[in-house]
Amino acid sequence: MKTAVALADIYLRLSREEANSGESQSIANQRNIIRQYCKDNNITVVREFVDDGFSGSDFRRPGFQNMLKHIDTGLVNTVITKDLSRLGRDMSESSYYAESFFPEHDIHYIAISDGFDSEKVNMMAPFQFAMNDVYLRDCSRKIKQVLGQKRERGEYCACPPFGYMRNPKDRTSIIPDPQTAPIVQHIYELAVKGHSAHAIANILTDKAIITPLKYRVLYRDNFCDRGAARATDRWNHTTVKRILKNQVYLGHTVLGMTKKASVKSKKKVHIPQEEWAITYNTHTPLITQEEYDIAQHYMGMNTKSWNDYDNVRKSIFNGLIFCEHCGSALCSSGSVYKGERVKYWYLSCLNIPKRSANHCEHGARIKYSALVEIVKADLNQFISLSKEDTDEIIDAAIKESSKNAYQDKDSLQSIEKRIGDIDNIILKLYNDNALGRITDEQLSLMIEKLNKESASLKERAKEIRRKSEKMPIDEAYKAFFSLIEQYNHIDELTPEIVRTFIERIEVGEKILPEGYTVASHDIPYRQNIKIYYRFIGKIGEDEKAFNQDALPSKIA
Repeated sequence: MKTAVALADIYLRLSREEANSGESQSIANQRNIIRQYCKDNNITVVREFVDDGFSGSDFRRPGFQNMLKHIDTGLVNTVITKDLSRLGRDMSESSYYAESFFPEHDIHYIAISDGFDSEKVNMMAPFQFAMNDVYLRDCSRKIKQVLGQKRERGEYCACPPFGYMRNPKDRTSIIPDPQTAPIVQHIYELAVKGHSAHAIANILTDKAIITPLKYRVLYRDNFCDRGAARATDRWNHTTVKRILKNQVYLGHTVLGMTKKASVKSKKKVHIPQEEWAITYNTHTPLITQEEYDIAQHYMGMNTKSWNDYDNVRKSIFNGLIFCEHCGSALCSSGSVYKGERVKYWYLSCLNIPKRSANHCEHGARIKYSALVEIVKADLNQFISLSKEDTDEIIDAAIKESSKNAYQDKDSLQSIEKRIGDIDNIILKLYNDNALGRITDEQLSLMIEKLNKESASLKERAKEIRRKSEKMPIDEAYKAFFSLIEQYNHIDELTPEIVRTFIERIEVGEKILPEGYTVASHDIPYRQNIKIYYRFIGKIGEDEKAFNQDALPSKIA
């Protein structure tokens, strides 16, 4: 039963973003306003709960949760905040606590500045909750926009990775950390020698080399006790892999590898690598491109388990070749006849078998020796180009890139305008709902449709920005042809050569002559083979023609 005396818990909250907006929202300001209100209205303050630096989208805040526990003791009958946004900015959660949870627990809730009182009729409450929710989304949009601009300028707006530290002369850039950069370089040295991530982790642990988390706890960042307790002296193979995969050590700024699942979620989800925000050559590299490529080749591969067996086919395209139709990797297959292994060696889509969970009806299959000849011939064709030929190719690429960039700029402006229009429409819909012009069901359906359109537009905008962040086209082609200049002619294709020049190969299914449905050794056929080269991507035609010996009769 409620007591006649008002006994109150007061709740104060400030997010990191709001802390930069001035004194009006500060914890001290909130405290002064609430305590003066309590003094004027004969309300006794029992306890004060504070969440300083916590977003209004997350109701798992420690101060808020402790207040809920205190309410359960029955020692208070009132909760007071400066305004509704201090309670939270998520529309559904804030409305639940203000209009359902507190009344059901005999708690009188008051939001002073908004004039909200749970014991009175609050006509404007739906609109106020909606406005706080829109503010939350708008803040998220602005933060992403600012981060995007910083990324475009090549500024490092994240925690410096292990091996680097913030530049004391320019906080937006990073420089090698003299304490940890040698550790990263040692990890790559071990990887280049063929050591697995597990083996490297054990070597580092045995040498008592400090782990990244422990270094941050002891020498760099401020950790809470619970966070610091996670630091260990033992290296984990996952940590080693993360370092070996990170292109930041090549001197590139790599951001946007994860994102929040939603505006109101704290959970991070991984972003596909092709969508990462990469700005090239922004800081001092710790390793060379060659070291990085070799490390990728050996990573996750137990070389002793398969190199020791002569009867195991060892494809030089491992990890680089995929089915054009389903995206699955191509693996070695085939048979042995009269001791011949290479002659009957194929690379086949992993999803071709009927038993595959993701059976591919158009799975790729190509003769291994044929692919070797195709790649070798293409590379030798590049090597044979004259200076005039390469200049002509670069000029053509620059013109095409400029044309696409102009189109992308117009497209991006249209997309951003439409996203802004959608935000305004959503705000108007919340207003119409608060005034009773549309029902909750209508609001939900329209908001869902608009959010889907907005999400699709944002993905398209992200793709356009990602393209603009790539290495300038002239620099990319010059980098590729500088690699080519290291060779006079390639007689034998090796894994090192393949990984020096090629990022990815996609193979399509066999295209048979009209009237044929089954391939045979004496039936010529065509096949799409897309080769994506380092720096420049795909160049030239895709389709190759094969004769009865399954060798290309024409290299486009």
